[in-house]
Amino acid sequence: MPRSPRLLRLPRLTPAALAPLLATLALACAACQAESPPRGPEEVCARACSAKATHCSRHECARGCNLVIDRLAENEGDTVLACVGAVRDRCDDRTWAACAVRVGPHADGGPPAPPPPPSDIDAVEE
Repeated sequence: MPRSPRLLRLPRLTPAALAPLLATLALACAACQAESPPRGPEEVCARACSAKATHCSRHECARGCNLVIDRLAENEGDTVLACVGAVRDRCDDRTWAACAVRVGPHADGGPPAPPPPPSDIDAVEE
C-alpha cells in the first residue's frame, strides 16, 4: 500500500522554542480579561467599595453607591466609603444612609427648620 503524502508538515518544537510561545499565549489570554474603565461616579464608587468595604457584596456596593449618588456628586464618596468600611457587621441601606448624613455640610444636621406658618385660627381669636 502506498503511503499518503502529508499535506502539512509542522516542525518539532523544542522546549526552548515552546516557552516563549506559551508565554505569549498566556499574556494574550490575560489581556482578554481586562476590565473596562468605570463609566461614571457610581461605578467608581462600587469598585472602591468592593476594595474598602470587604464585608459588602457587589450588589450591596452598587445599591449603596446609587443611594448616596448626591454625596458622590459633592466629592464626599471617600468619606462615605470609609464610614461604611468601618461598620463591619452591616452593609444595608440604613448603614449607607447613616454614613451619608455624617459628611460634609450635612454633618451638623443642616439648617434649622423654618418656623410654622401663621395660623388663621390665631388671627381670628385675637
